Amino acid sequence: MSDGVGAMTVESDVASALDAVVEALREEDKFLITTHEGPDGDALGSMLALHQILTQLGKDSVMFLDEKEFPLPVEYRFLALQEVFHEPPVDLADRTVVFLDCGNIDRMPVDWLRDGTTILNVDHHHDNTRFGGINLVDVSASCTAEIVFEISGRLGAATTPEIATALYVGLITDTGMFMYENTDARTHRVAAALIEAGVDVNGIFRRLYERVPEEKLRLIARALGKIDRRLDGRLSTTYIAAEDYAATGADEMLTEGIIDFIRGIEGTAVAAVVRDKPESQREARKVSLRSTDGEVDVSRIARKFGGGGHRRAAGFSTDQSYEELVAFLTEETRAELG
Repeated sequence: MSDGVGAMTVESDVASALDAVVEALREEDKFLITTHEGPDGDALGSMLALHQILTQLGKDSVMFLDEKEFPLPVEYRFLALQEVFHEPPVDLADRTVVFLDCGNIDRMPVDWLRDGTTILNVDHHHDNTRFGGINLVDVSASCTAEIVFEISGRLGAATTPEIATALYVGLITDTGMFMYENTDARTHRVAAALIEAGVDVNGIFRRLYERVPEEKLRLIARALGKIDRRLDGRLSTTYIAAEDYAATGADEMLTEGIIDFIRGIEGTAVAAVVRDKPESQREARKVSLRSTDGEVDVSRIARKFGGGGHRRAAGFSTDQSYEELVAFLTEETRAELG
């Protein structure tokens, strides 16, 4: 009985938070919308869609991403993000700050963003730290784009082809083209509505997955050549070093998707890609983690380094060497596997 009551309480909390977020978006006039560092398809698609929704409703909306996030990964450069702010607007104090797809405010390490008079936190990660004044955290949603779609309907906004496209990018990337376990009937209903609103399904698929630069293929080849397997193959890792970028002509933005090759190795329970970051960034390396069958909660591992994510997909940044990280991941994976 207690489990059922708990589920009802969570559903009630989400419904109340949804009402509160919709009311805030309806009542306020000026907004700044942002997301986490190293934004993925869900983060970018959700941010762009909500910006377009609020603009359509006559609101003064601006998007923010730190300048270091550009250029974006090549697969997302078709999104209309040319007007993103890299500096705080002069009227920041008058704006409601909306964080999307950001489980922890430290994942957008820009101090002045915390000075918003009101922070709306809209997310679907189970480890969200509820850092906002209003926290709409729906862990039953496949992605944040799914939540933004619901918000749009509540606000009475028209789902234009541009809004539908942005949300569909979030949907298809965070569900692994509808193959991950977070995909359910609700996800497909949202996808159907977006397609009816004008999404070019094949066009988006080709932009995301079939326009691969030659440099990325060379980088993938080097990453696959460094695969390291521990714990009888249950942990599979690889390392993309600065010299790999130099040798292939690729940059960090072309590492998207390499983790999927590692995760697909037979027998792997946890997959990890460790990659060097540009020298200008504050930590030396970024670690992407995947759990193939959910037996290991990789978000728990990531949180030990201040990162986070989902049970099956998470990440963090660190100054530790690759050798230190492999040792750490080996011990954590062994402990998680019991």
